[in-house]
Amino acid sequence: MKLAVVGAGKIVEEFLPHAYAVDGLSLAAIYGRPARREHLEQLQAQFGIESVYVDYDEMLADARVDTVWIAVPNSLHMEFARRALLAEKHVICEKPFVLSESDLAELRRIATAKSVILVEAISTLDLANYRWLQEHIGDLGDLRLIQCDYSQYSSRFDAFQAGDVLPAFDATKGGGALMDIGIYTIHFVVGLLGEPRSVSYTAKIDRGIDTSGVLVLDYETCTAVCVCAKDSDGPIRTKLQGTHGSFVIDGAPNVMESVDVQLRGGDTDHIDPSAPAHRMVPEFMAFQRMIETLDFAERDVRLDHSQAVLSVATRALASAGIRLGG
Repeated sequence: MKLAVVGAGKIVEEFLPHAYAVDGLSLAAIYGRPARREHLEQLQAQFGIESVYVDYDEMLADARVDTVWIAVPNSLHMEFARRALLAEKHVICEKPFVLSESDLAELRRIATAKSVILVEAISTLDLANYRWLQEHIGDLGDLRLIQCDYSQYSSRFDAFQAGDVLPAFDATKGGGALMDIGIYTIHFVVGLLGEPRSVSYTAKIDRGIDTSGVLVLDYETCTAVCVCAKDSDGPIRTKLQGTHGSFVIDGAPNVMESVDVQLRGGDTDHIDPSAPAHRMVPEFMAFQRMIETLDFAERDVRLDHSQAVLSVATRALASAGIRLGG
């Protein structure tokens, strides 16, 4: 994977120090706005990135680049991904993938026509503990309840309250609690149970955007309640309850450092696999394998999952009267 990084924000700076841990990944380029050139060059020097670009088309024309990682504001995902796919580059796109199901369908059509990999970057799906949950969820018997909480006071919320609307709280840019941290809770639940029968989102709305909310997903014999907040802090944990016992996961659903297993009549077991260098390393290792082997079957499985998640998210926002995008 000869990776071009698109963007230079927090998520990029978080991952770059750990890129070396992904065998087969090389940092071929980084792209950003002209006003950010100095910062881009600092990242280039610090992490050994081959080239800096402030023109996206020039970067896409670089034959050394075979994969584009899109880490720009949510509202830009569609256009940046579409152009990269048309240039026959593999695309890794940060969450949330895009803002509408029709946009995802178009990207999928292009990726299929161009025979390239297209995938959403969601660390949850490749974490060892999540894989363990998928394999062992049957141990709980008939699943009854899932409670998945992800609340984190945003560093941008004070500015929002003061009237400075940054992308994280801008409806036109695809912001809000559900599409930022709540999307991880949807991925968590849908990855275990698939699409629900019904979706309802009750949100605290300010200037057209959700700053916090409670999402209820109804399944035939199970109810999932997802709590997400960017305007307040709270315990971050997930509980799965079934007729035979419970699983409790402390920490955010995109990290999942450990799982406590309590089956009826037994002792509590603590599942704690060896932690990777960073939560994003396992997913990029998976992407590297997909790209190296052109595993289109895995691509399509992941796209099916992302489409189901996007369907839930758009239904949830509609139920709360929230409209994203321009």
